[in-house]
Amino acid sequence: MTYKELQDFIETEMRMSHIYQPLLIKTLVESEGISTTRRIALEFLKYDESQIQYYERIVKTMPVKVLLSHDVIKKENNQISLNTSTLSFRQRQKLISLCDARLNEFLEIRGLKLWDYRLIDNPVPDSLRYKVLKKSDYRCDLCGSTKYDRPLDVDHIIPRSRGGKTEESNLQVLCSKCNRSKGNKDNTDFRDTEFVDKVKDCPFCSKEKKVANYNSVFAMKDNYPVTEGHHIIIPFRHTENYFSMTTIERDDATKLIRVLKNKLEASDPSIKGFNIGMNSGESAGQTVMHSHIHLIPRRDGDTKKPRGGVRGVIPEKMSY
Repeated sequence: MTYKELQDFIETEMRMSHIYQPLLIKTLVESEGISTTRRIALEFLKYDESQIQYYERIVKTMPVKVLLSHDVIKKENNQISLNTSTLSFRQRQKLISLCDARLNEFLEIRGLKLWDYRLIDNPVPDSLRYKVLKKSDYRCDLCGSTKYDRPLDVDHIIPRSRGGKTEESNLQVLCSKCNRSKGNKDNTDFRDTEFVDKVKDCPFCSKEKKVANYNSVFAMKDNYPVTEGHHIIIPFRHTENYFSMTTIERDDATKLIRVLKNKLEASDPSIKGFNIGMNSGESAGQTVMHSHIHLIPRRDGDTKKPRGGVRGVIPEKMSY
């Protein structure tokens, strides 16, 4: 193929369903016309925003926290720096060599087991993988995450280590986070979990008043606050109540509640406590059938007799 033919192909003939074709050609051009599948795959990773965001979360939640606690690094917003004086070229090379040695030592011990939640020795054929992903609408069968949230894996329900077969009836889609949590000793089938993104006329599905979010859940201020600072924590997925939320959604809600609690306490020293709760069903007072958890700040004197707390849902049971 001549330069002109390749130019014409890129400009007029290339039919794209993803970024891969132009990225592959670009990588080959930058590599003097030849490259390896691994180098090309690494270039693909640079453009995979879900992977980038996934590893940004890894950076923030583990190594940064550990190294900060040892005063090895400093962090200001999203900028991270070594907590050292200026290093010479020789010192930098020595430290790089030491880090490489520790990496190699660890990888020799762990090997591919370090990534065993992503790597499998008997991969699912592409045609079957596509079929399973399409059937799941490209979302995790456990938490509802989509391919835009984090990487999706096609996972064996009954693990291969326990005799599970690579066939459609034994495959489900899990995001990388859920797949790591599941492990290879669990044979739970999550495919019956119902995921509805949005329901018409549901006031919580619009998410227009969102003030914070964490993975599968978000928070907004209550339209009819019991006290100042009253927030509700809501799963992005339309699901009826607390009991129909997934484990991941409940865990994410707990983490977001902690974040909001700390922010509220920091901004308002008069807050001395919190009520946290949810209504499930009309008989329990639920008015919007989209699961939500209340976080209600409490202050000294906001009611004459606070003793009993949530027992007050039935007023005559408040005192005991």
